Amino acid sequence: MTTIPVPPGPVLWEETVPGGCHWSGVVRRGVSLRLTDLEGGANCSMLIYNFEEKSERYNMPDTLKAQHTAYLTSGHVCYSDMGRVLCSITADTAGWHDTVCGASDDELIARKYGIRRYQEHRNAMTRSAKEGLLKELGRWGLGRRDLHANLNLFSKVVADEAGRLHYVPGSSCAGAFVDLRFEMHALVVLSASVHPLDPSSAYAPAPVELAAWRSGTAPVDDLCRNRCGENQRGFINTERYFAQ
Repeated sequence: MTTIPVPPGPVLWEETVPGGCHWSGVVRRGVSLRLTDLEGGANCSMLIYNFEEKSERYNMPDTLKAQHTAYLTSGHVCYSDMGRVLCSITADTAGWHDTVCGASDDELIARKYGIRRYQEHRNAMTRSAKEGLLKELGRWGLGRRDLHANLNLFSKVVADEAGRLHYVPGSSCAGAFVDLRFEMHALVVLSASVHPLDPSSAYAPAPVELAAWRSGTAPVDDLCRNRCGENQRGFINTERYFAQ
């Protein structure tokens, strides 16, 4: 049995997102959110917005180029399109999170796994990540136009010499977790459906556990803040936003 470390602070709330299902909620500045791959092989497609002004959201190109990386892990941050830090990755036992492959859609799911409707299959129905994200966005007055490049937590994708992308099965084991410390009040939207490049012939999305606690914001000697000069400026932009 895998033992999952307890978050380093009193838990404010916790919840499990079953495989294939979706979730959304507000995570405030100074709160950390731990996402845990309970069974191994999970994929968690994530969108992040500034809760106070939802037109500001996670920006994949700026996040990658500012930190000179193609994937995210501990020590990295997620930038908004206003040059502010939405959240920081303070701990990560999975080690690699995909930033470039997007979310599975209904056409891909139907082609790879067939169509299983709720009427006949109940919770064993097939659901795409995009469907789940759109359903959650609708709860907050957002829609298809608000979809943006998402993160795929717990999924590793590598490129070969020809530039082709390949999914790495088994890169995340049972109990692997990633801690996100939120530097802004954020609307977080999740889907625990399968990764679009997952080569498995069976539709078997894995559950993800969520746990939140008060962690405070980044200190002056913080690893994420001091990873590079761009991150230092991003934190300054964020702190000025909240100083107004």
